[in-house]
Amino acid sequence: MLYHFFNFINNYIDFPGSGLFEFISFRAGMAVITSLVITLIFGGKLIDYLHKKQVGESIRDLGLEGQMEKTGTPTMGGVIIIAGIIIPTLLFAKLDNIYIQLMLIATVWLGVIGFIDDYIKVFKKNKKGLAGKFKVIGQIGVGVIVGAAMYWSDGVTIKSKTFYASEISVNSNDDYNNKDYSWEETKSLKTTIPFVKNNEFDYSWLITWISSDLKKYSWLVFIPIIVIIVISVSNGANITDGLDGLATGTSAIIGITLAIFAYLSGNLVFSDYLNIIYIPNSSELVIFISSFVGACIGFLWYNSYPAKVFMGDTGSLALGGIIAVFAITIRKELLIPVFCGVFLIENLSVVLQVSYFKFTRKKYGEGKRIFLMSPIHHHYQKKGIHEAKIVARFWIIGILLAVLSIVTLKLR
Repeated sequence: MLYHFFNFINNYIDFPGSGLFEFISFRAGMAVITSLVITLIFGGKLIDYLHKKQVGESIRDLGLEGQMEKTGTPTMGGVIIIAGIIIPTLLFAKLDNIYIQLMLIATVWLGVIGFIDDYIKVFKKNKKGLAGKFKVIGQIGVGVIVGAAMYWSDGVTIKSKTFYASEISVNSNDDYNNKDYSWEETKSLKTTIPFVKNNEFDYSWLITWISSDLKKYSWLVFIPIIVIIVISVSNGANITDGLDGLATGTSAIIGITLAIFAYLSGNLVFSDYLNIIYIPNSSELVIFISSFVGACIGFLWYNSYPAKVFMGDTGSLALGGIIAVFAITIRKELLIPVFCGVFLIENLSVVLQVSYFKFTRKKYGEGKRIFLMSPIHHHYQKKGIHEAKIVARFWIIGILLAVLSIVTLKLR
Protein backbone atom coordinates (compact mmCIF):
# COMPACT_ATOMS: atom_id res chain seq x y z
CA MET A 1 0.00 0.00 0.00
CA LEU A 2 2.73 2.44 0.97
CA TYR A 3 4.66 1.57 -2.17
CA HIS A 4 1.72 2.47 -4.39
CA PHE A 5 0.99 5.60 -2.30
CA PHE A 6 4.55 6.96 -2.48
CA ASN A 7 4.87 5.94 -6.10
CA PHE A 8 1.80 8.04 -6.86
CA ILE A 9 3.22 10.99 -4.89
CA ASN A 10 6.61 10.66 -6.56
CA ASN A 11 5.00 10.87 -9.99
CA TYR A 12 3.28 14.16 -9.23
CA ILE A 13 5.14 15.75 -6.33
CA ASP A 14 8.85 15.91 -5.62
CA PHE A 15 8.36 14.64 -2.07
CA PRO A 16 11.67 14.06 -0.19
CA GLY A 17 12.38 10.39 0.37
CA SER A 18 9.47 9.05 -1.67
CA GLY A 19 11.89 7.62 -4.22
CA LEU A 20 13.29 5.24 -1.61
CA PHE A 21 10.28 3.00 -2.10
CA GLU A 22 11.57 2.09 -5.54
CA PHE A 23 14.44 0.17 -3.95
CA ILE A 24 13.96 -3.46 -2.96
CA SER A 25 16.62 -3.18 -0.25
CA PHE A 26 14.87 -0.26 1.49
CA ARG A 27 11.44 -1.89 1.44
CA ALA A 28 12.88 -5.23 2.57
CA GLY A 29 14.60 -3.54 5.50
CA MET A 30 11.42 -1.71 6.45
CA ALA A 31 9.49 -4.99 6.20
CA VAL A 32 11.88 -6.71 8.63
CA ILE A 33 11.71 -3.83 11.13
CA THR A 34 7.91 -3.60 10.93
CA SER A 35 7.54 -7.34 11.32
CA LEU A 36 9.79 -7.37 14.37
CA VAL A 37 7.88 -4.49 15.95
CA ILE A 38 4.54 -6.22 15.37
CA THR A 39 5.64 -9.59 16.77
CA LEU A 40 7.59 -8.19 19.73
CA ILE A 41 5.07 -5.59 20.89
CA PHE A 42 1.76 -7.17 20.00
CA GLY A 43 3.06 -10.68 20.66
CA GLY A 44 3.31 -9.94 24.37
CA LYS A 45 -0.20 -8.50 24.41
CA LEU A 46 -1.58 -11.55 22.61
CA ILE A 47 0.11 -13.88 25.08
CA ASP A 48 -1.51 -12.01 27.98
CA TYR A 49 -4.87 -12.27 26.21
CA LEU A 50 -4.45 -15.99 25.63
CA HIS A 51 -3.59 -16.43 29.32
CA LYS A 52 -6.79 -14.65 30.34
CA LYS A 53 -8.84 -16.81 27.97
CA GLN A 54 -7.00 -19.89 29.27
CA VAL A 55 -6.01 -20.88 25.74
CA GLY A 56 -3.43 -23.34 27.02
CA GLU A 57 -1.78 -26.39 25.49
CA SER A 58 -2.92 -29.80 26.71
CA ILE A 59 0.19 -31.93 27.03
CA ARG A 60 0.09 -35.73 26.65
CA ASP A 61 2.56 -37.41 28.99
CA LEU A 62 5.22 -39.09 26.84
CA GLY A 63 7.74 -39.44 29.63
CA LEU A 64 9.96 -36.63 28.36
CA GLU A 65 11.98 -34.47 30.73
CA GLY A 66 10.31 -31.12 31.46
CA GLN A 67 7.35 -31.97 29.25
CA MET A 68 4.54 -31.67 31.78
CA GLU A 69 5.83 -28.28 32.93
CA LYS A 70 4.60 -26.92 29.60
CA THR A 71 0.98 -27.71 30.37
CA GLY A 72 -1.13 -24.57 30.13
CA THR A 73 1.36 -22.66 27.96
CA PRO A 74 -0.69 -20.51 25.54
CA THR A 75 -1.00 -21.90 22.03
CA MET A 76 -2.35 -20.49 18.74
CA GLY A 77 0.60 -18.06 18.78
CA GLY A 78 0.94 -18.59 15.04
CA VAL A 79 -1.50 -15.69 14.74
CA ILE A 80 1.42 -13.44 15.76
CA ILE A 81 3.60 -14.84 12.97
CA ILE A 82 0.89 -14.50 10.33
CA ALA A 83 0.20 -10.90 11.34
CA GLY A 84 3.94 -10.19 11.26
CA ILE A 85 4.07 -11.50 7.69
CA ILE A 86 0.90 -10.09 6.17
CA ILE A 87 0.91 -6.53 7.52
CA PRO A 88 4.45 -5.55 6.37
CA THR A 89 3.82 -7.25 3.02
CA LEU A 90 0.64 -5.25 2.50
CA LEU A 91 2.49 -2.06 3.45
CA PHE A 92 5.69 -2.40 1.44
CA ALA A 93 5.18 -4.85 -1.43
CA LYS A 94 3.70 -4.30 -4.88
CA LEU A 95 0.28 -5.82 -4.40
CA ASP A 96 -0.33 -6.20 -8.14
CA ASN A 97 2.58 -8.66 -8.33
CA ILE A 98 1.34 -12.21 -9.03
CA TYR A 99 3.99 -13.77 -6.80
CA ILE A 100 3.04 -11.58 -3.83
CA GLN A 101 -0.62 -12.45 -4.39
CA LEU A 102 0.16 -16.17 -4.39
CA MET A 103 2.17 -15.89 -1.18
CA LEU A 104 -0.59 -13.95 0.60
CA ILE A 105 -3.21 -16.49 -0.50
CA ALA A 106 -1.08 -19.41 0.72
CA THR A 107 -0.36 -17.69 4.05
CA VAL A 108 -3.97 -16.86 4.83
CA TRP A 109 -5.34 -20.16 3.51
CA LEU A 110 -3.02 -22.42 5.52
CA GLY A 111 -3.18 -20.12 8.53
CA VAL A 112 -6.97 -20.47 8.61
CA ILE A 113 -6.73 -24.27 8.36
CA GLY A 114 -4.26 -24.34 11.25
CA PHE A 115 -6.40 -21.92 13.27
CA ILE A 116 -9.47 -24.14 12.87
CA ASP A 117 -7.42 -27.13 14.00
CA ASP A 118 -6.15 -25.28 17.09
CA TYR A 119 -9.62 -23.89 17.85
CA ILE A 120 -11.12 -27.39 17.90
CA LYS A 121 -8.32 -28.64 20.16
CA VAL A 122 -8.46 -25.75 22.63
CA PHE A 123 -12.07 -24.62 22.75
CA LYS A 124 -13.87 -27.82 21.78
CA LYS A 125 -11.51 -29.89 23.96
CA ASN A 126 -10.97 -32.34 21.10
CA LYS A 127 -7.30 -33.36 21.15
CA LYS A 128 -7.54 -34.77 17.62
CA GLY A 129 -8.37 -31.35 16.23
CA LEU A 130 -9.39 -30.97 12.60
CA ALA A 131 -9.64 -34.31 10.82
CA GLY A 132 -6.51 -35.07 8.84
CA LYS A 133 -8.41 -35.44 5.57
CA PHE A 134 -9.64 -31.84 5.83
CA LYS A 135 -6.10 -30.59 6.42
CA VAL A 136 -4.93 -32.46 3.34
CA ILE A 137 -7.84 -31.12 1.28
CA GLY A 138 -6.87 -27.60 2.32
CA GLN A 139 -3.24 -28.19 1.40
CA ILE A 140 -4.30 -29.65 -1.93
CA GLY A 141 -6.33 -26.48 -2.54
CA VAL A 142 -3.24 -24.32 -2.06
CA GLY A 143 -1.19 -26.57 -4.34
CA VAL A 144 -3.82 -26.44 -7.08
CA ILE A 145 -4.07 -22.63 -6.93
CA VAL A 146 -0.29 -22.19 -7.04
CA GLY A 147 0.19 -24.81 -9.75
CA ALA A 148 -2.59 -23.35 -11.89
CA ALA A 149 -1.20 -19.82 -11.53
CA MET A 150 2.33 -20.96 -12.39
CA TYR A 151 1.01 -22.75 -15.47
CA TRP A 152 -1.61 -20.36 -16.85
CA SER A 153 -0.95 -16.87 -15.46
CA ASP A 154 0.60 -14.46 -17.97
CA GLY A 155 2.47 -12.81 -15.10
CA VAL A 156 4.55 -15.93 -14.45
CA THR A 157 7.37 -16.06 -16.99
CA ILE A 158 11.10 -16.56 -17.30
CA LYS A 159 13.63 -14.81 -19.50
CA SER A 160 16.36 -16.65 -21.34
CA LYS A 161 19.08 -15.71 -23.79
CA THR A 162 18.51 -16.09 -27.50
CA PHE A 163 21.80 -15.91 -29.36
CA TYR A 164 22.06 -14.65 -32.91
CA ALA A 165 22.69 -17.84 -34.84
CA SER A 166 24.71 -16.19 -37.60
CA GLU A 167 27.27 -14.81 -35.16
CA ILE A 168 27.74 -17.71 -32.75
CA SER A 169 31.24 -19.03 -32.23
CA VAL A 170 32.03 -21.75 -29.75
CA ASN A 171 35.32 -22.41 -27.96
CA SER A 172 36.67 -25.62 -26.48
CA ASN A 173 34.61 -25.11 -23.32
CA ASP A 174 31.38 -24.81 -25.30
CA ASP A 175 30.91 -21.22 -24.08
CA TYR A 176 29.90 -18.36 -26.32
CA ASN A 177 32.74 -15.99 -27.21
CA ASN A 178 30.52 -13.04 -28.02
CA LYS A 179 27.73 -11.11 -26.34
CA ASP A 180 25.37 -10.95 -29.29
CA TYR A 181 22.09 -12.09 -27.83
CA SER A 182 18.68 -10.87 -26.77
CA TRP A 183 16.47 -11.75 -23.80
CA GLU A 184 13.31 -13.63 -24.66
CA GLU A 185 10.43 -13.73 -22.17
CA THR A 186 8.44 -16.96 -22.30
CA LYS A 187 6.01 -19.15 -20.40
CA SER A 188 7.92 -22.15 -19.16
CA LEU A 189 7.77 -25.04 -16.69
CA LYS A 190 11.53 -25.05 -16.28
CA THR A 191 13.04 -25.43 -12.84
CA THR A 192 16.50 -25.82 -11.34
CA ILE A 193 18.22 -29.15 -10.65
CA PRO A 194 20.92 -28.76 -7.97
CA PHE A 195 24.45 -30.14 -8.43
CA VAL A 196 23.97 -30.72 -12.17
CA LYS A 197 25.67 -28.91 -15.05
CA ASN A 198 23.19 -27.19 -17.41
CA ASN A 199 20.89 -27.59 -14.44
CA GLU A 200 17.48 -26.85 -15.91
CA PHE A 201 14.63 -29.32 -16.08
CA ASP A 202 11.32 -28.81 -17.88
CA TYR A 203 8.35 -30.51 -16.24
CA SER A 204 6.64 -30.78 -19.61
CA TRP A 205 9.22 -33.45 -20.52
CA LEU A 206 7.43 -35.81 -18.13
CA ILE A 207 4.65 -36.07 -20.69
CA THR A 208 6.15 -34.87 -23.99
CA TRP A 209 8.59 -37.80 -24.10
CA ILE A 210 5.54 -39.80 -25.14
CA SER A 211 4.56 -37.30 -27.83
CA SER A 212 5.33 -33.61 -28.36
CA ASP A 213 1.63 -33.09 -29.06
CA LEU A 214 0.90 -33.72 -25.39
CA LYS A 215 2.69 -30.57 -24.22
CA LYS A 216 -0.63 -28.76 -23.73
CA TYR A 217 -1.49 -31.38 -21.10
CA SER A 218 1.65 -30.74 -19.06
CA TRP A 219 -0.48 -29.33 -16.26
CA LEU A 220 -1.73 -32.86 -15.57
CA VAL A 221 1.69 -33.77 -14.17
CA PHE A 222 2.85 -30.33 -13.06
CA ILE A 223 -0.01 -29.48 -10.68
CA PRO A 224 0.05 -32.84 -8.82
CA ILE A 225 3.81 -32.41 -8.26
CA ILE A 226 3.20 -28.95 -6.80
CA VAL A 227 0.47 -30.36 -4.54
CA ILE A 228 2.80 -33.08 -3.24
CA ILE A 229 5.53 -30.52 -2.50
CA VAL A 230 3.14 -28.25 -0.57
CA ILE A 231 1.74 -31.13 1.50
CA SER A 232 5.19 -32.58 2.25
CA VAL A 233 6.86 -29.36 3.41
CA SER A 234 3.81 -28.12 5.31
CA ASN A 235 3.56 -31.39 7.25
CA GLY A 236 7.34 -31.41 7.72
CA ALA A 237 7.22 -28.06 9.51
CA ASN A 238 4.25 -29.27 11.55
CA ILE A 239 6.14 -32.37 12.73
CA THR A 240 9.27 -30.32 13.50
CA ASP A 241 7.31 -28.07 15.84
CA GLY A 242 7.87 -30.23 18.89
CA LEU A 243 10.55 -28.37 20.85
CA ASP A 244 10.72 -24.74 21.93
CA GLY A 245 12.02 -22.62 19.07
CA LEU A 246 12.91 -25.54 16.79
CA ALA A 247 10.47 -24.92 13.92
CA THR A 248 10.64 -21.14 14.33
CA GLY A 249 14.43 -20.86 14.22
CA THR A 250 14.78 -23.41 11.43
CA SER A 251 12.18 -21.55 9.36
CA ALA A 252 14.03 -18.25 9.87
CA ILE A 253 17.25 -19.83 8.55
CA ILE A 254 15.40 -21.23 5.54
CA GLY A 255 13.76 -17.84 4.98
CA ILE A 256 17.12 -16.05 4.79
CA THR A 257 18.28 -18.62 2.22
CA LEU A 258 15.14 -18.12 0.14
CA ALA A 259 15.57 -14.33 0.31
CA ILE A 260 19.02 -14.66 -1.29
CA PHE A 261 17.64 -16.95 -4.01
CA ALA A 262 14.72 -14.61 -4.73
CA TYR A 263 16.95 -11.55 -5.01
CA LEU A 264 19.42 -13.27 -7.34
CA SER A 265 16.70 -14.87 -9.49
CA GLY A 266 14.94 -11.54 -9.92
CA ASN A 267 18.08 -9.61 -10.83
CA LEU A 268 19.12 -9.75 -14.48
CA VAL A 269 22.81 -9.08 -13.83
CA PHE A 270 23.27 -11.62 -11.01
CA SER A 271 21.16 -14.34 -12.62
CA ASP A 272 23.14 -13.93 -15.85
CA TYR A 273 26.46 -14.08 -14.00
CA LEU A 274 25.46 -17.16 -11.97
CA ASN A 275 23.77 -18.75 -14.98
CA ILE A 276 20.50 -19.35 -13.14
CA ILE A 277 16.93 -18.87 -14.34
CA TYR A 278 16.00 -15.19 -14.53
CA ILE A 279 12.44 -14.70 -13.27
CA PRO A 280 11.06 -11.22 -14.01
CA ASN A 281 9.36 -9.50 -11.04
CA SER A 282 10.33 -12.26 -8.61
CA SER A 283 12.64 -9.91 -6.69
CA GLU A 284 9.49 -8.44 -5.16
CA LEU A 285 9.29 -11.66 -3.16
CA VAL A 286 12.24 -10.39 -1.11
CA ILE A 287 9.77 -8.06 0.63
CA PHE A 288 7.54 -10.95 1.59
CA ILE A 289 10.32 -13.24 2.78
CA SER A 290 11.87 -10.39 4.76
CA SER A 291 8.57 -10.08 6.63
CA PHE A 292 8.63 -13.85 7.09
CA VAL A 293 12.12 -13.82 8.61
CA GLY A 294 11.28 -10.85 10.84
CA ALA A 295 8.12 -12.57 12.08
CA CYS A 296 9.99 -15.80 12.86
CA ILE A 297 12.77 -14.01 14.74
CA GLY A 298 10.28 -11.81 16.61
CA PHE A 299 8.21 -14.83 17.60
CA LEU A 300 11.37 -16.63 18.69
CA TRP A 301 11.66 -13.99 21.44
CA TYR A 302 8.69 -15.68 23.13
CA ASN A 303 9.00 -19.19 21.68
CA SER A 304 12.63 -19.94 22.61
CA TYR A 305 13.25 -22.14 25.65
CA PRO A 306 11.40 -21.93 27.98
CA ALA A 307 8.56 -21.01 25.63
CA LYS A 308 5.96 -18.50 26.74
CA VAL A 309 3.76 -19.39 23.77
CA PHE A 310 3.44 -22.15 21.17
CA MET A 311 2.66 -21.41 17.54
CA GLY A 312 0.26 -24.35 17.19
CA ASP A 313 -0.87 -25.59 13.82
CA THR A 314 -1.86 -21.99 13.04
CA GLY A 315 1.82 -21.24 12.65
CA SER A 316 3.47 -24.52 11.70
CA LEU A 317 1.19 -25.42 8.79
CA ALA A 318 1.50 -21.88 7.45
CA LEU A 319 5.30 -21.76 7.80
CA GLY A 320 5.80 -25.01 5.90
CA GLY A 321 3.32 -24.04 3.19
CA ILE A 322 4.92 -20.62 2.76
CA ILE A 323 8.37 -22.17 2.34
CA ALA A 324 7.06 -24.67 -0.22
CA VAL A 325 5.15 -22.11 -2.30
CA PHE A 326 8.02 -19.62 -2.16
CA ALA A 327 10.52 -22.23 -3.39
CA ILE A 328 8.14 -23.16 -6.21
CA THR A 329 7.71 -19.57 -7.38
CA ILE A 330 11.47 -19.00 -7.63
CA ARG A 331 12.02 -22.40 -9.30
CA LYS A 332 14.07 -23.87 -6.44
CA GLU A 333 11.63 -26.57 -5.29
CA LEU A 334 14.00 -29.42 -6.20
CA LEU A 335 16.47 -27.90 -3.73
CA ILE A 336 13.96 -28.24 -0.87
CA PRO A 337 15.47 -31.53 0.42
CA VAL A 338 18.72 -29.61 1.02
CA PHE A 339 17.70 -26.31 2.64
CA CYS A 340 14.69 -27.98 4.33
CA GLY A 341 16.88 -30.89 5.39
CA VAL A 342 15.82 -30.58 9.04
CA PHE A 343 12.15 -30.92 8.03
CA LEU A 344 13.08 -33.87 5.81
CA ILE A 345 14.95 -35.66 8.61
CA GLU A 346 12.03 -35.15 10.98
CA ASN A 347 9.57 -36.48 8.39
CA LEU A 348 11.71 -39.48 7.51
CA SER A 349 12.21 -40.41 11.16
CA VAL A 350 8.45 -40.75 11.59
CA VAL A 351 7.99 -42.68 8.34
CA LEU A 352 10.84 -45.06 9.15
CA GLN A 353 9.69 -45.58 12.72
CA VAL A 354 6.09 -46.38 11.79
CA SER A 355 7.04 -48.51 8.76
CA TYR A 356 9.62 -50.56 10.66
CA PHE A 357 7.27 -51.06 13.61
CA LYS A 358 4.49 -52.36 11.33
CA PHE A 359 6.91 -54.56 9.37
CA THR A 360 8.43 -56.20 12.44
CA ARG A 361 5.05 -56.67 14.09
CA LYS A 362 3.76 -58.43 10.99
CA LYS A 363 6.89 -60.55 10.57
CA TYR A 364 7.81 -61.33 14.18
CA GLY A 365 4.55 -60.70 16.01
CA GLU A 366 6.11 -57.86 17.99
CA GLY A 367 6.77 -54.35 16.75
CA LYS A 368 10.31 -53.01 17.06
CA ARG A 369 11.55 -49.43 16.87
CA ILE A 370 14.51 -47.76 15.20
CA PHE A 371 14.43 -44.69 17.45
CA LEU A 372 13.57 -44.39 21.12
CA MET A 373 10.78 -42.07 19.98
CA SER A 374 9.88 -40.20 16.82
CA PRO A 375 10.09 -37.51 15.52
CA ILE A 376 13.82 -37.72 15.93
CA HIS A 377 14.12 -34.70 18.25
CA HIS A 378 12.24 -36.73 20.89
CA HIS A 379 14.74 -39.57 20.38
CA TYR A 380 17.51 -37.26 21.59
CA GLN A 381 15.35 -36.10 24.49
CA LYS A 382 14.93 -39.73 25.54
CA LYS A 383 18.74 -40.05 25.49
CA GLY A 384 18.89 -37.31 28.12
CA ILE A 385 20.07 -34.38 25.98
CA HIS A 386 18.57 -31.08 27.10
CA GLU A 387 15.90 -29.59 24.87
CA ALA A 388 17.75 -26.29 24.34
CA LYS A 389 20.91 -28.14 23.24
CA ILE A 390 18.96 -30.26 20.73
CA VAL A 391 17.38 -27.14 19.23
CA ALA A 392 20.72 -25.32 19.00
CA ARG A 393 22.32 -28.29 17.22
CA PHE A 394 19.43 -28.58 14.77
CA TRP A 395 19.84 -24.86 14.03
CA ILE A 396 23.53 -25.44 13.31
CA ILE A 397 22.59 -28.24 10.91
CA GLY A 398 20.06 -25.90 9.31
CA ILE A 399 22.73 -23.22 8.81
CA LEU A 400 25.13 -25.73 7.23
CA LEU A 401 22.40 -26.91 4.85
CA ALA A 402 21.54 -23.29 4.01
CA VAL A 403 25.16 -22.58 3.11
CA LEU A 404 25.31 -25.74 1.01
CA SER A 405 22.14 -24.66 -0.80
CA ILE A 406 23.65 -21.29 -1.68
CA VAL A 407 26.85 -22.99 -2.82
CA THR A 408 24.82 -25.01 -5.36
CA LEU A 409 24.45 -21.80 -7.38
CA LYS A 410 27.96 -22.45 -8.69
CA LEU A 411 28.63 -26.04 -7.61
CA ARG A 412 27.53 -28.05 -10.65
